[in-house]
Amino acid sequence: MEKIWLRSYPPGVAAEIDLAQVPTLVELFDDVVARYAERPAYSNLGHALSYADLERLSAAFAACLQHRFGLTKGERVAIMMPNALQYPVVLFGVLRAGLTVTNINPLYTARELHHQLADSGATVIVVLANFAQVVEKAIAGTEVRHVIVTELADLLPTPKRLLVNFVVRHIKKMVPPYALAGELSLRALLAEGARQRFTPVAVSLDDVAFLQYTGGTTGLAKGAVLTHRNMGANVMQAAQWIEQQIEPGHELIVTALPLYHIFALTANCLTFMRFGAHNLLITNPRDFPHFIKEIRDVGFTAITGVNTLFNALLNAPGIEAVDFSKLRLTLGGGMAVQKAVAERWQERTGCPLLEAYGLTETSPAVTINPMNLASYNGSIGLPVPSTEVSVRDAAGHEVALGERGELWVRGPQVMRGYWRQPEETAKVLDDDGWLRTGDVATLDEQGYVRIVDRMKDLIDVSGFNVYPNEVEEVVAQLPGVREVAAIGVPDAHSGEAVKLFIVCDAPGLTAEAVLRHCRENLTKYKVPKHVEFREELPKTNVGKILRRALRDEERAAVQG
Repeated sequence: MEKIWLRSYPPGVAAEIDLAQVPTLVELFDDVVARYAERPAYSNLGHALSYADLERLSAAFAACLQHRFGLTKGERVAIMMPNALQYPVVLFGVLRAGLTVTNINPLYTARELHHQLADSGATVIVVLANFAQVVEKAIAGTEVRHVIVTELADLLPTPKRLLVNFVVRHIKKMVPPYALAGELSLRALLAEGARQRFTPVAVSLDDVAFLQYTGGTTGLAKGAVLTHRNMGANVMQAAQWIEQQIEPGHELIVTALPLYHIFALTANCLTFMRFGAHNLLITNPRDFPHFIKEIRDVGFTAITGVNTLFNALLNAPGIEAVDFSKLRLTLGGGMAVQKAVAERWQERTGCPLLEAYGLTETSPAVTINPMNLASYNGSIGLPVPSTEVSVRDAAGHEVALGERGELWVRGPQVMRGYWRQPEETAKVLDDDGWLRTGDVATLDEQGYVRIVDRMKDLIDVSGFNVYPNEVEEVVAQLPGVREVAAIGVPDAHSGEAVKLFIVCDAPGLTAEAVLRHCRENLTKYKVPKHVEFREELPKTNVGKILRRALRDEERAAVQG
């Protein structure tokens, strides 16, 4: 279709990026560390690494991967840690060594971790000690040969490093006991690598940078294959969109979303790095007293987040003391931004909360609202440069402007496919490069896209996708559970929460027992918040449980 959205582009934003100029992530890194060597790159717990520090430390880690472990181009390295200084060091060390990163949510259970390690074929995992116990339980039956453990403050100077690590391990008792045969210390490896020579690897745009896992309708996580071309293009697309609001070498962005999530990975870690920005890493954004203390007086210029994060910040004690005077860019994604939250945020900070939209499969940015927008407008914005969108019916035909249909996307940021799953890939990618998003959307005459609903049954908890089949599979393991259905219900804190409907043959089974079982087998955000026992569940004429009918019942009950 005609790219009607181009008429609404802000002045100075080009319709296309120069695809011939797309860099690999290694080229991007090399350019940035050369230009901004003395600038702070990442800070956490009161200590900053400069871009020169990041270059030196990541080279040391890359040298270890090459010489100590003998890894060859294309092998997978898993990173399992929250926002800490070690994350970018390890990330860029892996990429510079010509290897592929697979990011792992550190809150995963052993079952979830085992699946991703086994599916990706990772041979090395780098994990924060706090989560090493889970690795111990999950590693059997995978190809992992080396486990590298780091403690939270390992890159802080002595004596602060020793003090913080002692408090985390012995006072707060945040490191459960574990036993990993042959575990290696990241600090020791960095020291070893500093004495070795890192040999640069020729990385091409077609090489795989990330296996970024996302859920699926089967409940099994799938690895989206994101190449250096995909990621480099999306950095260029996003950078072109925001560059008129950016002062290279002078930006301070608050990074509270985890860098293992595709949103913060591309937006904060890579795109803002391109401008020589300083990333302030928040390890635990749920610790609001510490969060407020970290951002109160630093004069940050940008922040990204999900709706629930902004809402919680607005309600956190001490928010009135935070200096927002330099804030120029607030970007919300991962889940729908609520109008009330956006309005309160702008009233408090003087900066509009702009909504964006993306998918793991699109590296992730597809649409962003213009940076010159005066206030929240309820849309997810306009397609970024070199991106096409199309709203189509079930037969794949475009619908009229304003009508609902499935949002299709095409552009250089669209993944190559799902890792070793050609059938799943074929379900979402056609021969012309169009990706079916599974989201119901509308496109207006100005080219603005609005998400109306989801075609699939996924549940959006604080910006994280929860797939009903996975939850149902876990609950079905309980003796006495005959049928189970999981749906999303509105929740004031997380946007949506998981609710279970269970038909049970064991009269002694309680909701608490069900929830206890879920906590043992599911990441916290996937654990149901509500459990309802029923005599039967609504079904189709072939016996398939109708989740839609359950959602309709819940909606009717709320409306009275």
